[in-house]
Amino acid sequence: MRVGSFVLAAQFPGQGQGEALHRAVRAAEVSEESGLDSVWLAEHHFVPYGTCPSAVTLAALLLGRTRTLRVGTAVSVLPTVHPVALGEQAALLHITSGGRFSLGVGRGGPWVDLEVFGTGIEAYERGFPESLDLLLRWLTQSRVDADSRRFRFRAVDVVPQPSQALIGGIGPEVVVACTSPGTVRLAAERGLPMLLGMHVDDEEKAAMIELWRSHAHESGRDPDEVRDAAHVSAGVVQIADRGPEASAALLKAMPGWLRQGLAAHVTVDDRARTMRDPVAYTELLCSLHPVGTPQQCADSLAATAERTGVTRFALLVEGSGELVATEENIRRLGAEVLPQLG
Repeated sequence: MRVGSFVLAAQFPGQGQGEALHRAVRAAEVSEESGLDSVWLAEHHFVPYGTCPSAVTLAALLLGRTRTLRVGTAVSVLPTVHPVALGEQAALLHITSGGRFSLGVGRGGPWVDLEVFGTGIEAYERGFPESLDLLLRWLTQSRVDADSRRFRFRAVDVVPQPSQALIGGIGPEVVVACTSPGTVRLAAERGLPMLLGMHVDDEEKAAMIELWRSHAHESGRDPDEVRDAAHVSAGVVQIADRGPEASAALLKAMPGWLRQGLAAHVTVDDRARTMRDPVAYTELLCSLHPVGTPQQCADSLAATAERTGVTRFALLVEGSGELVATEENIRRLGAEVLPQLG
């Protein structure tokens, strides 16, 4: 089982953006010190829900600050960037880090980001498969051209080529955030592992993985590839000496952050949207994920792995909103929970 931290650089009420980003960097550094496998970085624009606008840029910093930690994006929002530009960045980080970079990509939402970056609502609603395929070609071929609805350019050399790296001749891992059957099919047909969201319970995750396997088999993927697909389960972790204390820490801090952060999202076409109730959502997360004593957290992770088959976890560690508490949470995860998981 491989357990990593999930970092949003969340700006809690009363905090500055620099404070949120500093906590994100420290969370990664302490994750490595504590023996965690990885850190996964979220990306958001124009909202305090997350103050990191470029997960791949923050990943570059953290790969330079660490030596053994795998650093992944969770996710780089593909509809707001050119796939070739993202592919070049991913290849660069893959090669210079010795293969410690994972590129997580997703559709994002119908936010005003699409207007600001000039890609438009179509990139979100219909353009994700086309962007993903161009990205994958860039990461696996030596020369690439394009002649499609959204992308049209003459053949150019891929520089640097991930396949020429001195780390096995393969490119960076690509993971797809999946929240719908359509995205599950998209990932499965390409043999790409899924990143499963925090709001999804074990039963739903197991069903999505079974659907992924079905589509992968139907599309002719290698049976070993299907069996060994390393999906990632996102969640929340909060550790305390007594279970109620862990839940109380999250219920004290997270609703204010969620209320402020989620309310700041603006849709690109002014479509109506419904925001989750922050308190109810926090309570849901506490019930689904490792929140409690070290023993309860270990049992929760083991149970999810058994029910779903997932063996990789990206756990939100900054739910208390405080730097010292976040660092302590990570250290306890490494020292008191991981040893129980083997």
